[in-house]
Amino acid sequence: MKLPHVIDAKMELIKPSHPADLPIPPSSPLLRTRPIGAGHWRAFEAVARHLNFRLAADELALTQSAVSRQIQALEEDVGTPLLVRHTRSVRLSSAGAVLLRAIAPALEEVDAAVRQIRHSLGRKSVSITTWASFASMWLIPRLEAFQQAHPDIDIRIDATDAKVDMAHADVDIALRYAVPETMDKQAIRLFGEQLTPVASPWLLAAHPITAPADLCHAAWIEAGDAYRTLHLQWLTWQRWIDTYSAPDQVLAPKRWLYFNYAHQIVQAALTGQGVALARMPLVADSLANGDLREPLPQHRLESPLAYWLVLGPLGTQRPEVAAFCDWLLTQATLTRQATGEG
Repeated sequence: MKLPHVIDAKMELIKPSHPADLPIPPSSPLLRTRPIGAGHWRAFEAVARHLNFRLAADELALTQSAVSRQIQALEEDVGTPLLVRHTRSVRLSSAGAVLLRAIAPALEEVDAAVRQIRHSLGRKSVSITTWASFASMWLIPRLEAFQQAHPDIDIRIDATDAKVDMAHADVDIALRYAVPETMDKQAIRLFGEQLTPVASPWLLAAHPITAPADLCHAAWIEAGDAYRTLHLQWLTWQRWIDTYSAPDQVLAPKRWLYFNYAHQIVQAALTGQGVALARMPLVADSLANGDLREPLPQHRLESPLAYWLVLGPLGTQRPEVAAFCDWLLTQATLTRQATGEG
């Protein structure tokens, strides 16, 4: 289809009945009108995602020259460069950025549809998206019970901090951590949380903690990004100290230890490196078996954050997903009982 061109300001602007009626100046090249072949899209998406031809080639099991030829062919089809190539780097052109925004979700939907078809023809499976700390500290330790009860159902866990779009991703269930006002009405609350100081038995044997002031003899373990991330400031030692220290009392640790993830914080506490302000649902098992101890059980702190179950749009139509949801809700009830949540 011919597109309109700039007309001299002295000329009268005529609105034709159809864009094809617009004249094209002889000096302007004819624009391509045939559809773009889809064969090279995946190579372009991989290069655009990695900004690296070698990594894209490794992912696609191709040679770098093969990937380069596919990108060049796509650029010829589109009619403009999609990548800006430098000696040691590559970046998207403005046209490439526009094309990537269209291609990336389209390829994801195609892949999801193919996987869905394969699942319907093969074994039953359930795919779950959650974040790494919750997967390692709560979900995976309990998963063996579900597998024993349902040996015919395959489980796929995608542990990432990136929020997945349930409407387009090939995900049946999302397990999320958020304040209630940010969740959809369809989300199911699994349990809330309280924060409490925890430490290893041998640290407490060396430095008994019977009052908040005793915490000053140990290192305090905290999330390094707690003050930079929305809502996570609720999980900080400063909030706990503001709540439980005396008005004229200044409490400070022997030293600080900062980690990025909750499972790293708890691992440091398990090995006696300091006292962690831990999330009760994630350490309930460690407290129950004695690996960790709660020296100040009367000083728990309520958190506004909670743990949620979100079903994908097609999740309720499959019995295996319903079975996994029922199992999750049972496990959530046990966690609420273990943490004392009403």
